[in-house]
Amino acid sequence: MVPPDVDLWHMRRALELAAQGQGAVEPNPMVGCVIARGAEIIGEGWHRRFGGDHAEVEALRLAGSRARGATLYVTLEPCCHQGKTPPCTPAILAAGVARVVAAMQDPFPQVAGGGLAELAAGGIAVEAGLLENEARQLNAPYLKLLAAGRPWVLAKWAMTLDGKIATRTGQSRWISGDLSRQRVHALRGRMDAILVGRGTAERDDPQLTARPPGPRTPLRIVLDSRATLASGRRLVRTAREVPVLVAAGPGASEEDRRRLRQDGCEVLIFDAATPQARLAALLDELGRRRMTNVLVEGGGRLLGTLLDARLIDEVHVFLAPKLFGGADAPGPLASRGIDLLADALLIEPLETERLGPDLYLRGRIGGARGQG
Repeated sequence: MVPPDVDLWHMRRALELAAQGQGAVEPNPMVGCVIARGAEIIGEGWHRRFGGDHAEVEALRLAGSRARGATLYVTLEPCCHQGKTPPCTPAILAAGVARVVAAMQDPFPQVAGGGLAELAAGGIAVEAGLLENEARQLNAPYLKLLAAGRPWVLAKWAMTLDGKIATRTGQSRWISGDLSRQRVHALRGRMDAILVGRGTAERDDPQLTARPPGPRTPLRIVLDSRATLASGRRLVRTAREVPVLVAAGPGASEEDRRRLRQDGCEVLIFDAATPQARLAALLDELGRRRMTNVLVEGGGRLLGTLLDARLIDEVHVFLAPKLFGGADAPGPLASRGIDLLADALLIEPLETERLGPDLYLRGRIGGARGQG
C-alpha cells in the first residue's frame, strides 16, 4: 500500500509537469504524468505540443519494462479515443501498470469516464480525485471551452498607484517598466487572440505581437463598431503578416468593410444591438474557432463593458509607483460598475510579484476555475 503522502507528492510533480505545456497544447488540456514504484519515479512526461505525444505515452516510454506493476499518476483521465494521436488506455494496459491515479475525469464527451472504466475493466486499480481542485485550476480555460463554448478571458492593464491608465491628456506610454513589458510579451505569446477597442488601436497604435515570439501567434482583434480603423495604423499595415480581425456592428459602411478587407483584415459583422451582446457573440465565435485564451488589453470602456457583463475570468495588473492625479485622467474600468460594496468582485487567490519598481498582481475573479 502506497502511503497517501507519496501519492500527493507524485501528483504534485505531475501537475508541475503539466504546466510546462501552457501555450503549446491548446485547445487540448495540459497534462502531466508520473510513473513510480513507491517513492521512486521511473518515468515522467507531459503533453508538450498540440498533436504531439500525450503525457502518459512519454512517461511509459521512459519507464520501459519497469512500468509493469507500477503506479501511474496523471492529472487528467487517460483518453480512450482516437484523436490526433492514438488512445492512451491501450498503451497503459499493454505496459502492465498495476494502478492508475487520476486527478480528475476528463469531461471531453469522447472520454467522460470511459478511459478510467476501460482501465478498470482491464484489471487496473483505478482512483480519481486526488488534487482535483488544483487540476481544475490548471485547466480552467480548457474546461470553460468545453462547458460554455467560449475562451478564457484575461484582462490586462498597467496603472499608477492612484488607479490611472493615462494622464488627463491621454499619455500612457510607458506607465510600467521594462520588466513588466517583458512579462506582457510573454503573456501575449501564449494567447490565441488579443483584443482591444478601436480607441486604443488608434491612440496607442500598438502592434499587439509577442516580442520575442512565444509558442502561439495570437489573432489581433479590434472591436470597432463602425469599422473606421485607419489603414495607416500598424495593425492594419501588418495584417498580411499577422492576422487581424475587425469585429464590427451593423452600422459599419460597405466602403469601410471593403477597405479593411483589401488591407488584409478579416471583417466580421455582429448584429446584436448592444456592446455587451456583441462581445458575447464575438466570444461565441472565438469558441467555435477553438480558441482557449483571449487577452484583453483595453481600453477602459472595453474592459468596463466586459466586467459589467461578467465576461472576465482573470486579471493581470501592472502597478507602477507613480501618481498622475486628475479627475479627468482615465481608470482601467470605465463601466457602470457596482452599486453596493457587498457586490464587489473578489480576486482570489491574488498573486503578487515584484518586477523592478512595479508590482505585478494577478488572479481570477471569484476564484474562477472553469466549468465542467
